[in-house]
Amino acid sequence: MMRYKYFSLLLSVFLSNAAIHAADDVTFVPESAQMPACGSDTVNIEDVDSMASHYLRQAVEAGIPESELRLSSGLRPELAPTGKSIYAFDNPENQKKHPWNAALKALAINTGVWAFDLIVLDADFAKINFSTIRHNIKNGFVWDNDQFSTNLFAHPYHGGLYFNSARSNGMNFWESVPYSFLGSLMWETMLETEPPAINDLIATTVGGVCIGEITHRISDLVYDDRRRGLPRFITEFVGAVVCPVRAINRIISGDAWKVRRDYYKYHDYNRLPVKFSAAAGYRYIADNNSLFRGEGNPYLNINVAYGDPFSDEENSPYDYFTADFNFGMGSNQPLISGMHLLGRLWSAPIYINNDMKAQFGFYQHFNYYDSQPVKDGSSQVPFRISEAAAVGPGLIYKFPKIGSLTSLEQRIFVDAILLGGSLSDYYNVIDRDYNMGSGFSFKVNTFMEFGKTGSLSLNADFYRIYTWKGYEGKNLKDTDPLYLNSQGDKGNASLLVFNSAFRFSLSTHVSLDFSAAYYLRRTVYSYHENVNANTFDARIGLMYSL
Repeated sequence: MMRYKYFSLLLSVFLSNAAIHAADDVTFVPESAQMPACGSDTVNIEDVDSMASHYLRQAVEAGIPESELRLSSGLRPELAPTGKSIYAFDNPENQKKHPWNAALKALAINTGVWAFDLIVLDADFAKINFSTIRHNIKNGFVWDNDQFSTNLFAHPYHGGLYFNSARSNGMNFWESVPYSFLGSLMWETMLETEPPAINDLIATTVGGVCIGEITHRISDLVYDDRRRGLPRFITEFVGAVVCPVRAINRIISGDAWKVRRDYYKYHDYNRLPVKFSAAAGYRYIADNNSLFRGEGNPYLNINVAYGDPFSDEENSPYDYFTADFNFGMGSNQPLISGMHLLGRLWSAPIYINNDMKAQFGFYQHFNYYDSQPVKDGSSQVPFRISEAAAVGPGLIYKFPKIGSLTSLEQRIFVDAILLGGSLSDYYNVIDRDYNMGSGFSFKVNTFMEFGKTGSLSLNADFYRIYTWKGYEGKNLKDTDPLYLNSQGDKGNASLLVFNSAFRFSLSTHVSLDFSAAYYLRRTVYSYHENVNANTFDARIGLMYSL
């Protein structure tokens, strides 16, 4: 579990049903206060009351007023410097909603990007006027021909900025969703001379919600308003990289440099535990399934597991999510080679018996695979597929411990893909060499932990995307490609991904990272010859975990 460990000891007192509990972020404890060792999970109430009275007496003798001892319910007492909450979400000022301020920030995002395109890039599509706006509204939506990364990553990321303009102004998850939709609708109809794209509206809205909520919550892990100087600058900078709109909001409000003694933390690790890992090393990707013909590059992987999937108390949208980011450090392959996000929208327990638990829920999915032809190899693109907007049911099952197998979880997900993209072997219009459409996916994930030895994960993901609207029957020579309005080559594409990862522990936080993936693609075309393509990649590196 990722925890801040700035403390020497936590002194907390319960006068009724009291308990002594080690926790985060203690500012002062007298040296004479020694925490008794706990040899078992059973605590005698009389002993606890005696311990509480003992530590209260020592605290008062040390000069800590009783009024500064915050008593919290449950088994989670805390010591705050002035008796107030340490958490920013308890601050009444942060509980206020500012919907119009959020709308102005979403408007500023669109205006700023449009001004950059017009002034800096001198882009023709940014030279708008009332006639272009009227034409866009009258013409209606089409399927555009932007490149894969633009349509299926950049647009969802842009939607996350709209979403966070609301989240950083006090709006909750569901209240922030319309901002992604309306921000995208404004851009598509008003701020480009090109016809509005229906795929952009879907990807920006739905994908933007997923990316926006995850980046908002990850930024909560970074901020700490007690810090000063260089440590404070670093946390503010990292927070700005993760969630830029929130950082701008903090600068405008002055929170970026305000030092607090109360309400200084933005995440409660006891309520929502977090696991974080970062791995770096060498990745080999094969050319057209050839063992000895491929390309090697450095890689960076970042993984976050946020919340407890079996928690009944924390069941708001994205109180549980996983995020996995893969970056390629070579010049030939894409910088972002993979992004895999899973966020729980709702769940409920369906089975609890001893150490066995089963949780059913509905989840939002965002998966993105991208690659380029191997350098000095064939022209075959290894794989490329995305589900930018997907949602569906899922089951997470936890088994009891068995010998050295300290943890075993099985996960099964089925989701409907509202918008996805898959590599095309024939369609090539403007910047697009892929098909778009809708479909479904299945995911089966097995996670095993072997105590201090390491962990093993086995995964199988299957994607099927149907391209419904082709370009057959259209006169391509006389049709403006901007108005071709085609999803691509009519047919369907399937991608089956087998992935395994083994982590061998070298120390408490450092482990060896071994992983491999096999990709099997089959694309069925209505008017072209079908294509089958297989390949694999493998990684080895070092991982640091918290």
